[in-house]
Order: sequence, then structure tokens, then C-alpha cells
Amino acid sequence: MDENISVLKGMGLTMYEAQAYVTLASLISAPAVEISKKSNIPRSKIYDVLKGLARKNFIEVENGRPQTYNVISPVEVLNRERNRINDKIDDTISRLTYTYENGINQVQAPIWRIYGVEKIIAQEVEIIERSKNSVNMRIGFLFEGEGEALIKAFKRKPGVKVNILASPTCYINDEKINIIKMFENAEINIQKADIPFVKVLISDSREMMHTYTKFSEDKRNVIPETAIGIWNKYEDVARNYDERFMNQLKKIELSRP
Repeated sequence: MDENISVLKGMGLTMYEAQAYVTLASLISAPAVEISKKSNIPRSKIYDVLKGLARKNFIEVENGRPQTYNVISPVEVLNRERNRINDKIDDTISRLTYTYENGINQVQAPIWRIYGVEKIIAQEVEIIERSKNSVNMRIGFLFEGEGEALIKAFKRKPGVKVNILASPTCYINDEKINIIKMFENAEINIQKADIPFVKVLISDSREMMHTYTKFSEDKRNVIPETAIGIWNKYEDVARNYDERFMNQLKKIELSRP
């Protein structure tokens, strides 16, 4: 299937409507008979197809004998449809997130195991996106692409206070990474600390995630396929960890010259 037609179908057009619009985009203006011939749409169908396109505001109809059909610029049409679809997606995200979070709060034992680096990073980002006031992290190692994903998530939450206690460096694929330098331009409070092989994320003293992984024999590189995240929504546990984090952070800040 032509990629343009596939995209247009994804926007809600029928196959014939997509074919007619792509054809008219090259003709610019034409009567129904010519559009039917060029697009291989049966003449018995073409008038209904063009009516559908006009109703959806993809083309304009110019009265006359015969009627002429004029294409509306693809830039105008596709930008309009993209905005419409994005608005619908945003609304759906809001509704489903509300349903999802209500469901989570009703689970009796709100602890989940998450396997795989990609899913762990996605869950970290999701927790950050839900945060309202604070995100506190202990970072003793990073997975490939994780630092960049966290920084992007933090930048989308400018009103949330982010504190990080991090080991100075870690290794990703045998490359030495300066964790402090990676995060220093992200407008967050990051402090150097002795945190070997541990990663903890705490949001609003309400939920948290521990991440565990095995390391190579030289204790440098993580072994990604062994990674597991423990996502915990017991508020008492999260609050306790948050208090301990803040106490450690204050001691480190007070000890700095």
C-alpha cells in the first residue's frame, strides 16, 4: 500500500477517499470523471467518495457543469489533522491515566517487579511524570540511554524539586561516564556521594522504585539482561526512604566547604 494512503487511512479516511485525495493532490483541480479515471475508483463510487472528502474538509467543491473539485493544501490539511489527533491522544492519556492511577491505589499489595532495561527506564519516566512536588534519586549506576531519558523527564517537570545523590562515575559499555557532569546542566540539585551499585527513585514520598542488576566480573559494566526494578506504592515505605534520603542529603550539603 502507498505510504501516503496508509497515513491518510490512519487519519480516518476510507481507502477510496485516501486514493482520491492523493490523486487530486497531483491534479489540483478536476471534475469527478477525471479523478475517477486517474485514481481507478469506479465512477459509481466517485461522487460519494468526493462528498465524503468535502465533508471532512479535505477538498472544496466548485459549482458548475460539471462540478469541479479542488484539493486543499496538504500542509493545511495534515497539520490540522495532526493537531486534532494529538488533542484526542492527550485527552485519552488524561482519562486513562486517571483510571490507571485509581486502579493502582486500590490494589492491596502495590508492589510490582519490572524486568528489562527499556521497561525500567519507561517506569522511571512515568513515575517522574506523575510527581507533583519532589523527586529524589540515589544513582550508583546508569543503563545505556537512561541518563538522557531522565534529564528529558526532569525538564518536563519544571515545578518539581529534583535532588540526586550520585556516584561520581559509572561505566556504560566500557565507557567511563561522569554522572555528576551529565546532570549538572539539568537545573537539579546533584551531590556526589558514595553509592555503589544502587539506584533508587522516590516521588513525593508516595511511590518509589529500586533497581537492581548484576555487574561484570570487574564490577564495571552492568549486565542489562539481569536488570530488575521493584516498584513500590506503599506510602509509609516511600516516606521512610525519603526521610532517610533527605537526612543524608543535608549532611552532605553541610559538610561541603
